[in-house]
Amino acid sequence: MMSSPLESRRVSLRRAFAAVLKRELSLRFRRRQDLASPMLFFALTVTLFPLGLGPDPAMLGALAPGLLWVAALLAVLLSLDGLFRADYDDGTLEQLLLSAQPVALLVLAKVIAHWVVTGLVLSLFAPLFGAMLALPAQHWWALAATLALGSATLSLIGAIGAALTVGLKRGGVLLSLLVLPLYTPVLIFGAGAAQLALEGVAIGPQLALLGAMLAAALGLAPWATAAALRLSVAG
Repeated sequence: MMSSPLESRRVSLRRAFAAVLKRELSLRFRRRQDLASPMLFFALTVTLFPLGLGPDPAMLGALAPGLLWVAALLAVLLSLDGLFRADYDDGTLEQLLLSAQPVALLVLAKVIAHWVVTGLVLSLFAPLFGAMLALPAQHWWALAATLALGSATLSLIGAIGAALTVGLKRGGVLLSLLVLPLYTPVLIFGAGAAQLALEGVAIGPQLALLGAMLAAALGLAPWATAAALRLSVAG
């Protein structure tokens, strides 16, 4: 039985998405320094907080959700400049833009790979650093859950800024200026949800809000990123 053109198109899209995702993950795991940089920055930043704020466990535990969220946000921001940079330098990005497949779909695969090696890894290790800041163990899950949802949104939003600045030699500062204002709502609601969990308040509504923000970013950010890449390459 022959497949319909629509089914063939779906298979082609799935294969293209899987191929880009596999390539990006293999490249990122091959470049160990790029993989380790966000985690190392996160660890060093968290380690400095007790030195600056003092060793009082009660104070550190109360501030831990906000401190860990700020450190994670900065770690994600640090890794964004390389999201499209290597592909731009070697010409792969131009080939991606000329692909017969939707560029937004291929961009989404790249952003997912970025999130896996940054945001997801940070959210998995966040409880360990929460323990360093005297965060009670029963609240580790809330910290990890909010970081997992929020960091995915950060990667999607950050991809737009990375696409706009990929053609600039020193686009890191401009990237930060473009992205940080858009990161503020995610930081407020993510850190706020983790803080409410610490206070014993149910955070179901806050998690739903973070999920809604992620859904909106999934629907809009890949298309905006694809358009920004076209502008950067054409310029």
